[in-house]
Amino acid sequence: MRLQLDPHLKPIQTPINMINLTPQQLRKAANLQEKIQELQKKLNQILGTTVESAPEAPMKKGRRKMSAAGKAAIRAAQKARWAKIKSKTARPIKKARKKMSAAAKARLSALAKARWAKAKKAGKTKL
Repeated sequence: MRLQLDPHLKPIQTPINMINLTPQQLRKAANLQEKIQELQKKLNQILGTTVESAPEAPMKKGRRKMSAAGKAAIRAAQKARWAKIKSKTARPIKKARKKMSAAAKARLSALAKARWAKAKKAGKTKL
């Protein structure tokens, strides 16, 4: 019976928190990874098997390019949005507040003073 290693076996994953490691810890981890790979090769030689490494994720190929028609469509849509915004009036005009007459102000002031006098007489404060 011949022992075969799984050719789709993924390499040992590095921890996600590598950012928190010191340079010395990173170097030590790299050294251990190299030793593991050397031992794996020796094991394959002893067992007489050849294990292919797992296929790596495909690399991204450059940036995608947009066609001239696509750019024109985006440009036209943006111009339409701006035209819609600009066509509306900047802001609706606020109605002018009605001015209070001096007599009305004096009347309200007198009422407020009367309320506060009554409250002070009752022993109440602002709080």
